[in-house]
Amino acid sequence: MGAPTDRTRLRRVSEKAAYDRATIDAVLDAMPLAHVGYVMNGAPVVIPTLQWREGDRIYWHGSSASRSLKAGRGMQVCVTVTLTDAMVLARSGLEHSVNHRSVMVFGQAEWITDAAAKARHLQAMIDNLFPGRWPQLRPITDQEIKSTGILSLPLSEASAKIAAHPPGSTDAEEDRAWPVWSGLVPINLTMGAPIPAPDLPEGVTLPAHAANYRFGFKSD
Repeated sequence: MGAPTDRTRLRRVSEKAAYDRATIDAVLDAMPLAHVGYVMNGAPVVIPTLQWREGDRIYWHGSSASRSLKAGRGMQVCVTVTLTDAMVLARSGLEHSVNHRSVMVFGQAEWITDAAAKARHLQAMIDNLFPGRWPQLRPITDQEIKSTGILSLPLSEASAKIAAHPPGSTDAEEDRAWPVWSGLVPINLTMGAPIPAPDLPEGVTLPAHAANYRFGFKSD
């Protein structure tokens, strides 16, 4: 990637910024949930959705009749992906923080119109989430492809922010003798035991991609 732009440059605590693709890709690939900021009827609206990365672009989808997707067609949008790693407890209220990794992507959203391309991108979404599952599924129909809208952004204007405070590091020197606990409360995403549909046909077993699912796309 090139130099940061006015929109991607982190001005305060600039030491937390990262502009290299390896860091940006790692955050995008580790968290499928994104928040997309649109301008609708002159007001900002932020919508949660699944995102996936294919090489140098990210994609997200929804109903082709969705007001937000229609608002994003050819327009400037902002996509944010965040991973929370720990709550930071300090000895002063205003020094509390959160360790996190986040990415913001800016640009003009491209509306995918070609039916074959839409089918490929939807398969890529499933392949990234659950490798090996697509061939087992009921084939996608022409109507499903038609009723699904897909938007995309290049990763040419993106930046990451990494906050990784060690325990006690946010405390001011004059606060260190204050008798209250200071440190980190780690945050971890864990997967529960899969719950089968009650009407599964006899002999249908739990696939490995569900039994062993972990957050984190396997892109490229």
